[in-house]
Amino acid sequence: MAKMWAGRFSKEIDETVNAFNSSISFDGRMYRHDIQGSIAHATMLGDCGIISKNDSLLIIDGLKGILADIDNGSLQLDPSAEDIHMFVEAELTKRLGDVGKRLHTSRSRNDQVAVDIRLCLRDEIDEIYKLVKQLAVTIYNLALQHTETIMPGYTHLQRAQPITFAHHLLAYDWMLIRDMQRLQDTRKRMNFCPLGSGALAGTTYHTDRKQTSSLLGFTAPMPNSLDGVSDRDFCVELNCALSLIMTHLSRFSEEIIMWCSWEFKFIELDDAYATGSSIMPQKKNPDITELIRGKTGRVNGDLVTLLTMLKGLPLAYNKDMQEDKEAIFDAIDNVKLCVKTFTPMLATMRVIKDNMRKAAAKGFINATDCADYLVKKGMPFRDAYKITGTLVALCIEKNLTLETLPLEQYRKMSELFSDDVYNAISLETCVRERKSEGGPSPDAVAEQLALVAQQLGI
Repeated sequence: MAKMWAGRFSKEIDETVNAFNSSISFDGRMYRHDIQGSIAHATMLGDCGIISKNDSLLIIDGLKGILADIDNGSLQLDPSAEDIHMFVEAELTKRLGDVGKRLHTSRSRNDQVAVDIRLCLRDEIDEIYKLVKQLAVTIYNLALQHTETIMPGYTHLQRAQPITFAHHLLAYDWMLIRDMQRLQDTRKRMNFCPLGSGALAGTTYHTDRKQTSSLLGFTAPMPNSLDGVSDRDFCVELNCALSLIMTHLSRFSEEIIMWCSWEFKFIELDDAYATGSSIMPQKKNPDITELIRGKTGRVNGDLVTLLTMLKGLPLAYNKDMQEDKEAIFDAIDNVKLCVKTFTPMLATMRVIKDNMRKAAAKGFINATDCADYLVKKGMPFRDAYKITGTLVALCIEKNLTLETLPLEQYRKMSELFSDDVYNAISLETCVRERKSEGGPSPDAVAEQLALVAQQLGI
């Protein structure tokens, strides 16, 4: 394919250089957005009298025909084309002749690619937002079923205090809600139109940037033409949001991996979302969650790519910026793949309540409640803390728990202990009485569930 910029050059570009320079293998996915931007540009050119209204209409009709042909498969993208922008313009010129050559009037590839990627990422954000919301709703529905399922809460991966499975799940819902908010914030800041910035210094034609901005659904034109073609902050910001989504999925994946193990056995994954071993017939491996852990590093790597690409660039456009698309598209594709797989895996897993309850009964996770029992009877907390620690040490020595330790042993440590201590330190009481806002009691969790439902609009 002849290069649209070939007039300045006396010989053909080396084929190796052409392949190195080409981006259609990854920016071809923006064909719809490129045509969308070009239709808006052609409409403005005709309305402003920069080209004739008839030529404008012919160009728009030609662009729509190219879009339909790519969609139905009758027109294939040319892998030898430099990029999607040149491919579409060359195809338009092939179909319309000189009329097609008028499309690029008062426009540069610099502002063209800048508007294309914003249009593309805007659509991707909308899709990812829906996927993350679907996952959050799945977690919400699972939490509804487990408001009284007792499990140990952990710090330092050591059993710490009793909570419910619903309480644990809702922590992830709040992470995902923040992820959704970050996506919305990124979209809001992204939604300004660079079209009309030209190569870097605008144009001498009397264009209407507000019209093209409005036609494409942007908030307003970007106010500085240099910034219009050289800004890629929105790619970095989106990748940051995607990295956090992956970080949250990775943390949840790590817990699922542990919970699946025989050492925990809190859950069992559906057979459709696990794999086996080539040599060990007993194995059921949580490979999906392990891959999500691994892909988190890949998405984080894409973020580093973008930051490193931008850090030394002078204004305005530089070819380095072509690297933005491979990185951000890779991050987007991996996030979508992971969320789409994680959601049904979570929805179909089996929760083994009895094992959660048994684990909660070990590890002295009601020790804080034992200390609080003494505090509520008037003892200073630090004294109560020391007495309870001594009792725990005694239980370990005698292979007992706080629930099975005889009352006389309690009373040797303090006369404040009486029969009601056993009710105070039962796991059900420990959970039920943690009524503080945001806590694990069924009442507090019910309030959280209502707040989550409000945030998710369900």
